[in-house]
Amino acid sequence: GGYEIISGHRRFHAAQLAGLDKIKVQVRNVDDDQAIIDMVDANIQREHISPMEKARALKMKNDAIKRSIGRPSQKCCQVDTDLTSDQVGPKLTAAEKVAAGVQDTQTQVKRYIRLNSLVPDLQKKVDDGSLKFNPAVELSYLSPTEQNDFLDYIESQSCSPSLSQAQKLKAASKDGALDHGKLLEIMDTQKPSVPPRDPTLTISISKIARYFPTGYTQEQMVGIIMQLLERNSRHLMPEKQPSLER
Repeated sequence: GGYEIISGHRRFHAAQLAGLDKIKVQVRNVDDDQAIIDMVDANIQREHISPMEKARALKMKNDAIKRSIGRPSQKCCQVDTDLTSDQVGPKLTAAEKVAAGVQDTQTQVKRYIRLNSLVPDLQKKVDDGSLKFNPAVELSYLSPTEQNDFLDYIESQSCSPSLSQAQKLKAASKDGALDHGKLLEIMDTQKPSVPPRDPTLTISISKIARYFPTGYTQEQMVGIIMQLLERNSRHLMPEKQPSLER
């Protein structure tokens, strides 16, 4: 008695805005789970999609595949319910089935799906870039309580974990040893000291090449620039003001 759009929502709305009263479509008779799979495959390749949008979409596809197991329409490509399982049919694994239609490897697909195990506030940090993808995957193995304790710490310290720190947190959680003291011990670990580098200023050669004769090397350009700076330093540096005594 009706139709539902699986993919092409934006094109449909664009046609409405353009005043069109007809639009060319493909009509297919599919169940809800196949509709979810088709929708994910059609939309996952959008140019602008956040990590968590992608993680949720891949999980939707994975869940739909698991629900479709054993149905007559799916008996030619049944998939094991365990995403991490080995081969479940001729040259077919569960992760490969989920990865169909996307550009990621089956291993990367599994890692994206893991992000759904993060508490909502950590998911937000993944999307805003303050929590990097690889550490976030490791943190997804912590319990919700451990994740919230970790969240409180990084917000109080305005910091973000390295991959090594996230892996240590995961290992401690697995051993049942991730209490507040262990969290502080791992997060307070300082990286080996590295001699500070001199700050650098980079200027594209294309911006300054027109000021030099053709064929000048980069070293020659730098030499000329340094000479000009030294010659005009008195104009570039403000004169020292005499100190005032009270």
